Amino acid sequence: MNDSRKPVPHQPENAMTRKVLFVCTGNICRSPTAEGVFRSLVARDGLAARIASASAGTHGYHIGDPPDPRTVAHAKRRGYDLSALRAKRLETRDFERYDLLLACDAGHHTFLSRMAPRGRRDRVALLMDYAPELGLKEVPDPYYGGAADFEHVLDIVEPAAAGLLAALKRELE
Repeated sequence: MNDSRKPVPHQPENAMTRKVLFVCTGNICRSPTAEGVFRSLVARDGLAARIASASAGTHGYHIGDPPDPRTVAHAKRRGYDLSALRAKRLETRDFERYDLLLACDAGHHTFLSRMAPRGRRDRVALLMDYAPELGLKEVPDPYYGGAADFEHVLDIVEPAAAGLLAALKRELE
């Protein structure tokens, strides 16, 4: 279903809290942007005790590094503080830790789907599924681009994060 009202697939018996993991390649551009934007929305709505989020990369190129300085700068201009985030690599146990693993593009979705243990593939989705009004399936990688590319990531991640939060709020009601 490609609808911002899309339910979150995994619903544990104790549906009091939700944990979301945003995933891109190196965990220095797209996924930390999504994490920072989403955390800000969750905090604004007073739901930090019920909704947690993190981000990871499919590859370990930048483990322990902060997000790309351009990512941090563009996010800061919009009021998002990414300075405390550090890159980590996706682990198999993340499929147990998180209720929803959101891929930034089709390649990440494929990677997550193949890595998911049996019975856990329903936890994998595309981040942009939560902003169907944009007509986009992927968050493009800004790494080799310029300022406009980093701004574009924020432009599309903001409504996707809002759509995700709306879906989670409905589920937690």
